[in-house]
Amino acid sequence: MFQTLHLMFEAQYNELALAVDLIAERIRALGFPAPGTYREFAQASSIEETAGVPKADEMIRHLVAGQEAVVRTARSIFPVADEANDQPTLDLLTQRMQTHEKTAWMLRSLLA
Repeated sequence: MFQTLHLMFEAQYNELALAVDLIAERIRALGFPAPGTYREFAQASSIEETAGVPKADEMIRHLVAGQEAVVRTARSIFPVADEANDQPTLDLLTQRMQTHEKTAWMLRSLLA
């Protein structure tokens, strides 16, 4: 599964790199400093770091769990942005949820 996973993970990596930039820009537009160090990202994360090198199916399960965690986080922020009448943030959250739900589905299909 190496080639299949390598291509899929590379596409996800590239998409996430762009997403981090969009999210950072939104944070800055709201007047706050965006996290920029690994330590800041790790402190803000709800996804646990995996030790070692898991087998392919375990790696996919970890990634599914991570995608689902991002969707849960986005859903939890949605009411706050809605209450603030912050349409740009709502739009960004909706886009992130769609992307992460689709990615989780694609990853789960590899486990079927």
